[in-house]
Amino acid sequence: MCEHYPSMLPATLGRRAAVGLLGASLVAALGACAAPGSAAPDPSRAPGSGSGPGQPLLSVLTGGERNAAVPGALRRPGKRIRRTFIPDFTLPPVQNGMAPVLTRVITKQPVVFLTIDDGVTKTPEMGRLLAEYDYPATIFLTRNFVQDDPGFFKQFEAQGSLVENHTISHNVNMSRQLGYQQQLAEITGMQDYAQQQFGRRPTLFRPPGGDYSNAMRQAVAAAGMKAVVTWEAKANAGRMDYQYGNSLRPGDIVLMHFRPEFAADLAAFRAAQLAAGLEVVLLENFLGVA
Repeated sequence: MCEHYPSMLPATLGRRAAVGLLGASLVAALGACAAPGSAAPDPSRAPGSGSGPGQPLLSVLTGGERNAAVPGALRRPGKRIRRTFIPDFTLPPVQNGMAPVLTRVITKQPVVFLTIDDGVTKTPEMGRLLAEYDYPATIFLTRNFVQDDPGFFKQFEAQGSLVENHTISHNVNMSRQLGYQQQLAEITGMQDYAQQQFGRRPTLFRPPGGDYSNAMRQAVAAAGMKAVVTWEAKANAGRMDYQYGNSLRPGDIVLMHFRPEFAADLAAFRAAQLAAGLEVVLLENFLGVA
């Protein structure tokens, strides 16, 4: 405690004078306690930001401001308001009964889209990391991989992510081995399961392994979905792989998986995202198919 104010007042002082002296002493003592040796303001406070007492300034900065404030591995977004962007891309419609194929969003907006597939591995750190980084993700789930614990994936929905369709069985050869009706059954079966478990019918489809055919595009459209979604960049084995160039570009759709190396893959993606100066936004929102 910092108690420098007098414990007693001289008996000769009058009541009014005594009260005044005591008040002045308290003000001086409290000032000394609040700023011992320095009157410099606390840089971690954000006056006028509305963030409440003790809220770090970093948490209310966005984009380049936040990235410039904290070096590399120490960057953490904390609680913040997500940036919004006006979409400058229109998803092509279903034509000739076939859903369009989307590998990348052509946009001038500084955005990137995170997608996470399958659902085989389920660990507590996955939800914690996505929440810590405040990343919304498009989650392409396979029924046979998630049916042992579908509730695990509801935490991602609560954070702003959406569940999409990755078939019932994840047959990577389905576009070559299965006919139209069999492919439609794989797709509509996952549609029904997602509706039952997550309360929303998927609007996007990711083919297992990335291979697709016209028959698959027809089945996707017949199932009521808006697009087949592939990728040109992925986080894999703790590193980033690119089909074009050596860095993330605005509009890239990035592939990840629910695998044991989830944390390392997410760290690789985060480093690339920050280096490119891009904001992670939800693909469905940008396409208008949420």
